[in-house]
Amino acid sequence: MRNVLLTLAVSVLSAHAADSVRTWFEEGKTKGNIRYYYIETKKDSGASHTSAHANAVGGQLSYSTGNWNGFQMGVTFMTTNGFALPNVVDTSILGRDNAVRQGLPAGHPVAQESFSVLGEAFVKYSYKDLQLLYGRKVIKTSLVDAKDVRMLPSAVQGAFIDYKMPYGTTMGAAYLTHFKQRTSDKFVNIVKHALGNNTQAITGHDEGEVVQVDAVYQSDATTVKVYDEYAQDFMNALYLEAVYKGKMGEHYDYHVDAQYINQMSVGNADTNLQNDNTLAGGQIQVNAFGVKAGVKRSETALDVAWTKVLSDADKHDSLVLPWDGTPLFTNMITSNDLFQSNYGKALNADSIYIGGSQGIRLGYTQTYDFTGVKGFKTALSYLNISNDKFSNNQRDYNAVIAYGVGDFSLALKGIWVRYNTSASATGTIAQDDKLTQYRVIANYKF
Repeated sequence: MRNVLLTLAVSVLSAHAADSVRTWFEEGKTKGNIRYYYIETKKDSGASHTSAHANAVGGQLSYSTGNWNGFQMGVTFMTTNGFALPNVVDTSILGRDNAVRQGLPAGHPVAQESFSVLGEAFVKYSYKDLQLLYGRKVIKTSLVDAKDVRMLPSAVQGAFIDYKMPYGTTMGAAYLTHFKQRTSDKFVNIVKHALGNNTQAITGHDEGEVVQVDAVYQSDATTVKVYDEYAQDFMNALYLEAVYKGKMGEHYDYHVDAQYINQMSVGNADTNLQNDNTLAGGQIQVNAFGVKAGVKRSETALDVAWTKVLSDADKHDSLVLPWDGTPLFTNMITSNDLFQSNYGKALNADSIYIGGSQGIRLGYTQTYDFTGVKGFKTALSYLNISNDKFSNNQRDYNAVIAYGVGDFSLALKGIWVRYNTSASATGTIAQDDKLTQYRVIANYKF
């Protein structure tokens, strides 16, 4: 990829005078953030008790040139650095995926190492309503996401095209070849990252690509999103979402949302998963639905969400989310442990993403500007997950106290989970008795 970007840059620069090049860079912009993160995680499961924590400091530094005859270039440097680490380290803010990719335990010394990476490096061309981009990029969609809830975001590598059409519609397509998980400094083939050592057995190939097409319509009151992601000889995933926003009287704003997700194995994967149930418990066949509604008055907001993943005992019926997507409306900080996107773990699943799971989520958010002390916000949320496969319903309780002033923000997060649930690739269910987690996140943007 470096050679391609270098060739593009040289060809663009050689086509214009030196003064134009100087202006191009003079009009460039720099931005970034400095982040401190503390995390502590405790798990109780029968006679087993584990506790891990970590401190890290790091962030991102981005530079993008000005627009020169439609061309723009950009880079983002990312780094996470652990310090004052204990004997048992929570590596989810360090290099967890770096260890998992090598077949090492998630707490191995390799996972505890600090790292830096060129997370973004792209060339972009814009002409009227058309935009073309090639390179490494942080993107945010329902199924391929940055998942920027730890130190660093995830990123992808590939080619992108977007076209703005009349009446609020944008059409897009992407050809994705590599994925960098947020706890890794390596861009790995995107299908190989999902399936790891089983890539050949499932797809018949050592690697593969993802083709994504999307359409988004947006008006003042309505948003409709359609995404389809196709990985040859692996899986096709379809995501639909509709949102309507309105007002009730003079003081109340409300929204009503609906979603549908379908995933199915295709090509060689469909045949191989049917012939060998030890790989995934059967062919991939997933259908999931969700609805969400919320109301806001001044500084108070309430919301409720319901989702259901249909069950099929003869198929792999849990959502497959290898690229940091957490699409269901009921997703909370803990309802997906975020490790499904670790190298080779795509066919595992957590809580509301397990086939047969039904989730009901309640949320309450409050700001306090009315007190005269601006910048404070609290958020409380509760999630109950039921499934005929579970011995006990999973129950999540989340509390957040946040403060923001100017470019600085501070968040204190508490997470308490009873019967935190996971499923193996073949559908075997495991439940912990308790999971407790605390986080302190300080962030400064510049």
